[in-house]
Amino acid sequence: MRNEQRIPTRTPESRDFAVRVQTVMNLTAKLNALPFDDLAARRRLLTEIFGGPIPESLSILPPFHCDYGLGASFGERVFINQGCYFLDLGGITIGDRVLIGPRVTLTTAGHPVEPAERYDYLTHAPIVIEDDVWIGAAATITPGVTIGHGSVVGAGAVVAKDVPPLSVVTGTSIVERRRLSH
Repeated sequence: MRNEQRIPTRTPESRDFAVRVQTVMNLTAKLNALPFDDLAARRRLLTEIFGGPIPESLSILPPFHCDYGLGASFGERVFINQGCYFLDLGGITIGDRVLIGPRVTLTTAGHPVEPAERYDYLTHAPIVIEDDVWIGAAATITPGVTIGHGSVVGAGAVVAKDVPPLSVVTGTSIVERRRLSH
């Protein structure tokens, strides 16, 4: 993945991450248990999840799931539909007037590809979603991806490379990149 960073497991840094994940999982469980019309309580919990103020115009419909919170930032007039997952350790930047459909996953974290390294590191890279982007239902955006302004990501798409501005991308595919050694 482009711009990949690594956190060694079994270190103080990885333990701090794990503690933060537990905190945010508890906060999102509370968020998702609130009555839908309790907007003030939702806003308070979202502010706690994201570690600070959020734009007044931000709309996130529950259920919503996030694992870290401190890596996400939002522009104005962002709409996030139901059932979305944000794994934001690597950072998620969302521009103005972005529409995110239901069940979208933005994942900035993972593990090394090589089997011998998988349990030794967490990997992460930022996702950037520029202004005026629409991401369709159940799309997945992978670590290190930038989606250019004005673009549309079709429902169910798996986006593993940058999307140029003012583009429409759709579909999923399996492409063998390389063979791993035993």
